[in-house]
Amino acid sequence: MSREQNEQPAMRTLGAEALKGLAHPLRMEIYDVLMKHGPQTSTSLAKRLGESSGSTSYHLRQLARHRFIRQVESTSGGREKWWERTPGPVDVSRRSAQEDPAASASAGFVLREWARSGTRALEDFVDALTDTETMPDRWADASAVHTSNVRVTPEQLREINDHFYRTTQAFIDEYRGRNDPGSRPVQIQFNAFPLIDGEETPS
Repeated sequence: MSREQNEQPAMRTLGAEALKGLAHPLRMEIYDVLMKHGPQTSTSLAKRLGESSGSTSYHLRQLARHRFIRQVESTSGGREKWWERTPGPVDVSRRSAQEDPAASASAGFVLREWARSGTRALEDFVDALTDTETMPDRWADASAVHTSNVRVTPEQLREINDHFYRTTQAFIDEYRGRNDPGSRPVQIQFNAFPLIDGEETPS
């Protein structure tokens, strides 16, 4: 249950206060935009999200207070502050959330919003496949949507997840921070979880 960000410092497990600080609809939207589209100002976020700059500015400060975002150093001292996601993957630990009922509710909200955001991004891509202006052939042909179904134990599922994460992140890291001509934001998704309507094989 983690989200990657630009660069790869150690995994940050979100505590109760951080979860409560993130679990707000507009903060989740701001966080998502910064992840998908890179640094933004309160004004650019307000325009993209249909909010006032005063509102986005307030929630940016709250996200910064909980270390989810940081001011972009190269733009500090300018007329308007630019913000980016704090580098590093974050993890929502079910065990940590269970220690505080409010944190548990916040964790559920955060995970649902992440899932909905990923689903919306995939659905938007699929919907755009018939529109060659929005999705030119060169991008459609370079994309992929893969699903695998397999029967495994919890230990095997963890092994698959750990191996996939280590392997893909080492490769993806080679492209972080680049802005090559002709590039555009891309989202890479991997989901691996037990099917709720499935049953365990008897021992």
